Amino acid sequence: MKELAGRLTAVDPDAGAAVRVIAYFDRLAEHRAGLEALVRGAAVLAGCPARLTDAGRRVHLRVETDGRRRDTDQPPDPAWPSAALFPDGAPALWLERTGAPSVVDAVILERAAAVIRVVLDRTRGRAPAASAEDPALVETLLDATAPEQARLHAARRLGLDPAAPAHAVAPLEGPPRVLAASALRGPVPAEGRLPGPEDSARARPATTAATTGVAAAVDSVLPAGRVGVGPAVPVLELPHSWAAARTALRFTAEGTPHAPGPRVVYADELGGIGLLAELVVPGADPPPDVLALEAAVADAPWMLATLHAVASTASLRGAAVEVNVHHSTLQDRLSHAESLLGWPVRTPQGRLRLQLALTMRHLGRAQP
Repeated sequence: MKELAGRLTAVDPDAGAAVRVIAYFDRLAEHRAGLEALVRGAAVLAGCPARLTDAGRRVHLRVETDGRRRDTDQPPDPAWPSAALFPDGAPALWLERTGAPSVVDAVILERAAAVIRVVLDRTRGRAPAASAEDPALVETLLDATAPEQARLHAARRLGLDPAAPAHAVAPLEGPPRVLAASALRGPVPAEGRLPGPEDSARARPATTAATTGVAAAVDSVLPAGRVGVGPAVPVLELPHSWAAARTALRFTAEGTPHAPGPRVVYADELGGIGLLAELVVPGADPPPDVLALEAAVADAPWMLATLHAVASTASLRGAAVEVNVHHSTLQDRLSHAESLLGWPVRTPQGRLRLQLALTMRHLGRAQP
């Protein structure tokens, strides 16, 4: 799709932009994005505030072009470009600018409205299903725009105690999950290391009466693959845990030599590093340190795994064991890497700089 958009842009810029818009909302639909994320996408793509107003479902939300939600009681201007969610329905999705909509505006409205309609049908278009495995219950629980009573009802149908804390879980593939805090117990990762796949393998539920019988939709084991885990919060605050889980997901990796890093990341273990997710926009021009890192990685097949080992282990000897080389070989590799990067990686400051460069490189490339 990206290649097609590039070719179309050379012939017709509007057509190329329209294809990119379609691909963008298709990705959001694939990852089962919520209403706020969809309205945010419309605002950012259109370059003006966007709002969703569906009185029948009591949905009212507005997002500015900077991606921040800022709701308002002011009614939409009928002159704004808009789209209905259903045939012959009233306008519900609005772009806050006057004048006739451009071709790209029309595509943004059409595609966003189509995906929003699917989300609303899934979460509010019908009564919750009898089975607690229905993903609509989880989505309702994680939707900050859903009424409090609807979220409490979803929690009870999922077998969650509304008074007990729970985690939102964001897998790279598959629907969102919710875990009772009592079901996710594991050792605290070693200091200075993000939790990795080995931690999730040990994070097994406690086999106590308190966790026995939790509904099947509330998994007792983290799903396979890349997963972001939000902090444990009261049930009504799970939308905040979900947002944090989505951020944590951006820090995950495949855990291979070509994509080193943890497959499971816990949001409350990120600390201040999590702020980088707000600063690094995927696809944007990378900062100088990331450009230097890219050049170094392209120089040798062992470079990325070696630098990641240095950045993520407690000592250089530990890094040598991690990449299965002799300590002297690691030293030779690092001398070569430092000549390419332009800064030392064996000093505390240089190691921190390397850690930040690796993280920014990953955030700039990742698209969960």
